[in-house]
Amino acid sequence: MLTYLITNLLLLVLALFAFGLQLWAMVDCLRAKAANFERAYKKTKGFWTGMTVGASVVGAIYILTSGGIGFFLLLELAAVTAASVYLADVRPAVSDARRGGNRKQGPYGSW
Repeated sequence: MLTYLITNLLLLVLALFAFGLQLWAMVDCLRAKAANFERAYKKTKGFWTGMTVGASVVGAIYILTSGGIGFFLLLELAAVTAASVYLADVRPAVSDARRGGNRKQGPYGSW
């Protein structure tokens, strides 16, 4: 009984963290301009908006249905992966395109 409660509490905390990550990806994607996605040679804004909104919906449903271990956990993991790919790969490229592209700038200035 105690193991069940601890497991569910841990899954809830992780789900809340994942939902925050999914919301961050969705809001950032919605704020970016469509032209910046094309400049960065990434998929379209519509594609990434669909992915991040879908990930956020799956995250919200997972939390509202008390999650648990099962098939829906697999969907939640896929949703977190989609949001993480956006934040780790697409977001930096789009923000670089927003600033004008790669001008041979390092993290501390030109090189």
